[in-house]
Amino acid sequence: MRLFSTPSRLYRVLAFAEMVTWTLLLAGMVLKYVLQVTDVLVRIGGGLHGFTFLSYLVVTVLVAIDQRWKLRDVLLGIVSAVIPYMTVPFERSAIRRGLLGETWRLRTEPGRKPLEKVASLGLRHPLPATLIAVVVVAIVFSVLLSLGPPTEWFA
Repeated sequence: MRLFSTPSRLYRVLAFAEMVTWTLLLAGMVLKYVLQVTDVLVRIGGGLHGFTFLSYLVVTVLVAIDQRWKLRDVLLGIVSAVIPYMTVPFERSAIRRGLLGETWRLRTEPGRKPLEKVASLGLRHPLPATLIAVVVVAIVFSVLLSLGPPTEWFA
């Protein structure tokens, strides 16, 4: 699976996808709330963005475990997904700071801690790991979707 060939490649793809889905969601919000034309793009863009957002979080944690990020960098990566268009600047910053290597450490090196062992297993068997991750993200996505828009969770 070429997408998983390097941590930097996988992270770049997800960071860009997150940015694209922000565009769809924001365009949909303009059509719905400003122009009051339709809410179709909010439904489509919102769904795509939500799924991509969750996937980006999973990839951020995977890369952080493999590349031994500090907690500060993990939190910055997660926060970058919450702020529109920040995932790509964060990804570029992570490359400049040496956080995104060109090899998966845990593909060849055994994990020592529990999370490293899980990440290592997933990196050595990317197809089943991807399927499991997609199913977990889909379940979390479905639960969040059933709760309604985040703006209504605490109303």
